[in-house]
Amino acid sequence: MRSSSYPVMPARALRSLFVLALTVGLATTAPGAGAETTAEPAAPAVAAKPYMGWTSWTMQSSKYPGLNPKGDYSYLSEANVLKQTDAMASKLKKYGYEYVNIDAGWWMDWSWKQQYDEYGRQKADPVRFPSGMKAVADRIHAKGLKAGIYLPVGLEKGAYDDGKTPIWNAEGCTTADLVYDDLRTTNGWDSAYKIDFSNPCGQKYIDSQAQLFADWGYDFLKLDGVGPGSFKSGDNYNNVADVAAWQKAIATAGRPIHLELSWSLDYGHVEDWKKYSNGWRIDTDVECYCNTLVSWESSVDDRWDDAPAWTDHAGPGGWNDLDSVNVGNGEMDGLTKAERQSYATLWAIARSPFFTGDDLTKLDSYGLSLLTNREVLAINQGSAPPAEPVTASDPQQVWAAKNPDGTYTVALFNLSDAPASVTANWSTLGFKGKASVRDLWNKESLGSYSDKITQALPAHGSRLFTVTPRGTGLEWTGYEAEAGTLSGSATVADCSACSDGRKVGNLYTGGKVTVNDVQVAKAGTYQIKVAYVSGDSRSIAVSANGGGGTSHKFASTGDWGTVNSVYVPVKLKAGTNTITFDSGTGYAPDIDRIDVQKTS
Repeated sequence: MRSSSYPVMPARALRSLFVLALTVGLATTAPGAGAETTAEPAAPAVAAKPYMGWTSWTMQSSKYPGLNPKGDYSYLSEANVLKQTDAMASKLKKYGYEYVNIDAGWWMDWSWKQQYDEYGRQKADPVRFPSGMKAVADRIHAKGLKAGIYLPVGLEKGAYDDGKTPIWNAEGCTTADLVYDDLRTTNGWDSAYKIDFSNPCGQKYIDSQAQLFADWGYDFLKLDGVGPGSFKSGDNYNNVADVAAWQKAIATAGRPIHLELSWSLDYGHVEDWKKYSNGWRIDTDVECYCNTLVSWESSVDDRWDDAPAWTDHAGPGGWNDLDSVNVGNGEMDGLTKAERQSYATLWAIARSPFFTGDDLTKLDSYGLSLLTNREVLAINQGSAPPAEPVTASDPQQVWAAKNPDGTYTVALFNLSDAPASVTANWSTLGFKGKASVRDLWNKESLGSYSDKITQALPAHGSRLFTVTPRGTGLEWTGYEAEAGTLSGSATVADCSACSDGRKVGNLYTGGKVTVNDVQVAKAGTYQIKVAYVSGDSRSIAVSANGGGGTSHKFASTGDWGTVNSVYVPVKLKAGTNTITFDSGTGYAPDIDRIDVQKTS
């Protein structure tokens, strides 16, 4: 979800609604059969793998007919949560899905009026959840599943009351002690007062909330509207101290609780999110807030541009969250079959939490096949790093990851609005010659392919393969960009992360760098590896030997101090060549170096 906490507009427009996101938990793997031991197996670490499950937010936020009959966001109720729990237990549990996550609104009535207990903590609305939140968690646990709950960051204005509300287990502390005297607001909707953690009462309040959730039996907390991010910046919206306080509170609450942060977190604080939480939303909500659950343009397709910068930061204990995978309901999803498969493919290879917001009681056969393909889920839940683009972020692109067994996960995407062919060259994986290819979605081996595989894909279509190399490794020759010929605005700048400590920057409105004396023994089209730096997504034209350039879009590296690399095709002649990077009329990424395959 776009991680919101009060019902507001779609993710591209700030919404004022509370999002109680029940994010999905990770599947755990049983010890090997036949192992003999007298000790109880150790409990798996929280977020050892990307979590899997279901969230209530997607259907809460949709205008699809019949989903919210009592008004906006009214889908959330005890009856509906338990209905989805039963469906997940019967249809998806055996595939690793385990978290049932309750999103924004559990402490609000149908008109969004809030409920709080005598200690300023959110209290279940008696109409939405007549049995109370503990009883709901107990029912979820009885199915062998885990329960998730949601809160916005900060002290909700309704919880403040007149400032005299006492804090549980914190003698002398009231809500007035938690916040700044000027009652400055925080979170993505300004729905809360910013907590002043210089006063010990601030931590005590967070402790009281964490203890309440632990006592109720919740295993997962989505903390929403967190900044920097959530479309807010500045001191008021810096919630790093809140996240740290929640981590500390959970550690003493007596129950493992997965802490997930939302929404559209600031990359500049990625080390904080990694230090204090188990997952972080990297983007706005995937839901379209329209008459379907999602749409391709709002904002499923954004993830191909936004995910690459975060890839290196995901791993056991903390994962990049791309939001819910709403591919199971067909017409209600609002996507074509090709789009549904591409959506699920990116989430799987990016090793994002794999949770859906679909109506699990109405999964169609195709949707069920996408959510339960064991070979694809093994990629998401396995031990390989997340995949990342190996080609430029053009309409046709290839993503890959090397697996621990030496094979590669390779995904082909056609993100254009018309059918097109997409090619994965083995040289972009680091080898040449033959490779065996297995189609994971279709569960079939395709045989051996030499040097590449090309597939014709529909609009917004994809294929997902396991590639097993049978060939030999490659040798490369490196060329530093700063050793080339600069023109226009181009300048050499220091770069501690770059291969030679420098890069070529200021490539804008005609700025160029030409790499000289590029040697190859044979004429042909080469996949040139380009190491670059770019704080946002930018395009650059690449040409050889003074010929016409081809524009390629390079995804953001996250900031101006991080280097990533992709491959672009360049046609070279035998002997000596020049390769030019031209900013054209816009702003281009900085160029660190290129590597060209050696030939004989």
